[in-house]
Amino acid sequence: MKNHILAALLFSGCVCLAFSQGVQLKYNGSGSYVYIERTDLRRYDNGTYVGLVSREVRSFIAPVPVPAGGNPSDRYYDGSFFVDEATKRNSLGVKAALNGSVPSRFRISAEGQLVMIEDNGYPTFRSFPSYTAHRISIGDRWQAKAERTVDPLNKGIFTKMPMLVEYTYLRDETYNGEDVYVFSAQWATRYGISYRDFGGDKDLQSAQGSHKATMYVSKRTGNALVVRDMVDETFLYNDGSRFAFKGTISLFTEYPPAYDRSKILPALQRIASVSAEELKEIIEKPADKASGSGGNSARKESASSAEKDSQKNPGKSSGHEKAEEPSSAGKNQQKKNSSSRLEKAKETVSSSGSKVTVENTEAGIRLTMQNLNFKPDSAELLPGENKRLDQIADVLKEVPDQLFLVEGHTADVGYKAGEMKLSIERANAIADALAARGIPRDKFICKGSGGTKPVADNATPEGKAKNRRVEITILE
Repeated sequence: MKNHILAALLFSGCVCLAFSQGVQLKYNGSGSYVYIERTDLRRYDNGTYVGLVSREVRSFIAPVPVPAGGNPSDRYYDGSFFVDEATKRNSLGVKAALNGSVPSRFRISAEGQLVMIEDNGYPTFRSFPSYTAHRISIGDRWQAKAERTVDPLNKGIFTKMPMLVEYTYLRDETYNGEDVYVFSAQWATRYGISYRDFGGDKDLQSAQGSHKATMYVSKRTGNALVVRDMVDETFLYNDGSRFAFKGTISLFTEYPPAYDRSKILPALQRIASVSAEELKEIIEKPADKASGSGGNSARKESASSAEKDSQKNPGKSSGHEKAEEPSSAGKNQQKKNSSSRLEKAKETVSSSGSKVTVENTEAGIRLTMQNLNFKPDSAELLPGENKRLDQIADVLKEVPDQLFLVEGHTADVGYKAGEMKLSIERANAIADALAARGIPRDKFICKGSGGTKPVADNATPEGKAKNRRVEITILE
């Protein structure tokens, strides 16, 4: 398992070196990961037990480059959340054909504070856990603010509730063969007394209750490996109805296993138009990504994103150079390196329609299929794509333990709902076609972005053709 942290929903921080006077905690960023929130709560309607509420929310979170005008010291993430109301308890298997995901975008500061950019209710736990600026030792306590979103009756309306959490450093332990710090956390639910979310469920009058959680944080990496929350909570609605929930909410993360990227080079060379040496340079893993720090140089590796920013904001700095403050010679070398990466990305983009763009992104190696042969305004693939799909399947078969994010895109022609639906359908069509070539269907996570992420100008036929694409990322 790679050295990552439980960003996004657990939002903890990586632990710095421990000294005799205690340990210092702070947030250092994360690569792509899978986050699971499993709920097992006994439900009581107006005092009468009605059954066990079991739900699993599985999310796939990928880091993205700092956007133009963003804070280079923050970490930015793009998430896809899948809600399964019929999940069997103690089952971690990903269901086939995951689609219809709930999108989410957010950033996390160096202090561990999460700020939503696109908020559709997920993640539900935000800035939790958070850490004190002081060093801590066993027995020490601290308080920090956090936030949680709730939708007790599954109405599709999320209400934000503030949390003032008291943490305690309990002990040191070993968990699944890894040395960990063990912390406890407790807070009270007090909604509707001094705080109301006017953008939430207007029928929710108040909520009261208690939470007691235990969490395990890796000594080696600072990963928050598991959080188990014991819940006793009651929600009162305007019509007098009262709903109580008692049980557990378990939060944990899984990371894609590490793999040898050189394994996919021969298969990639059959798709890309550049030489094996150039292709090797494109997919070479950045040094600080390998160490799990998720630093700025890892962000620079996405050549297409850098190129898009330069097209949209000519002459505008992304802020990376300012954050790193290199010397004049260092800046010149950075420009040369950036130019070299961009040229290599352009070479793959300019290849024939049967080729595939190969890029190194923060989420993993991304293969982009442009000029796809679909029926117009349809997700039905035409036979002309068989060879390219065969070649992509050969690449993916070299990394059988990885998960693959398949993201569909359309041109922006002004019909956003239809574009989003079509992009999801096309992503699933590509996943189905690759599954028919021997890749397990449950290895694919499918999502659509419609026309919201253009790579070219929608004002020209050539630009629209480039925007109609499907991207396959080997998550790592």
